[in-house]
Amino acid sequence: MMELNNIVKTYQMDKVQVQALRGVSFSVEEGEMVALMGPSGCGKTTLLSIMGCLDTPTTGGYRLDGIQVGNLSDSQLAEIRNRKIGFVFQTFNLLPRTSALENVRLPLLYGNGHDSKRRALEALKRVGMGPRASHSPAELSGGERQRVAIARALVNNPAIILADEPTGNLDSRSSRDVLDVLCDLNRAEGITVAVVTHAQEIADRARRIIVLKDGLIVDERQVRQAAQPDSAASGGGAQ
Repeated sequence: MMELNNIVKTYQMDKVQVQALRGVSFSVEEGEMVALMGPSGCGKTTLLSIMGCLDTPTTGGYRLDGIQVGNLSDSQLAEIRNRKIGFVFQTFNLLPRTSALENVRLPLLYGNGHDSKRRALEALKRVGMGPRASHSPAELSGGERQRVAIARALVNNPAIILADEPTGNLDSRSSRDVLDVLCDLNRAEGITVAVVTHAQEIADRARRIIVLKDGLIVDERQVRQAAQPDSAASGGGAQ
């Protein structure tokens, strides 16, 4: 569970202080899918970075599974990111001259790389990319590249996936395919998903929509009930 309490994030830009977040409070339950919406510059990506332990708030508290994140060292934050959280970005961030399989294996090389090839192939199969494992990003469509990026986020079996505009560079059909993958991971495997998006059709498939403007939450509404993992389809991603 993610619990954010009165989060303020201030940046110093030249001689001017910019407040990206101005007292944001909400929680995300285990197995929930939440969409973060709002205009450019409203603080969505900053908020996602704090939720993913990539950044820390200037003031306010963030508890992840009961742990006060602000009290942790850099190495402890890195350990949490590696064990609990998978990241998906708009620009894929794949190594261009490396196969899909090797791109997915990459996170395993920084930790316990035992049986990394098998684990990477299993992650690719989970997103329907097993047959394309040997292909480089240049040989894949945009939607396929994003599915490889999702497989890379899954390879350590995280409980949480944080996605920042995951369909922003894709055509409408590829966007639907990628969204289907994220929704399946949430509903079939119980993985908690938080997605930053401008697209209403993506937000409408979440359980809850949180709308930000000028660093504040201006609207929050439930769209559907929480996902109930299918035990037969579950692959252990929410452990």
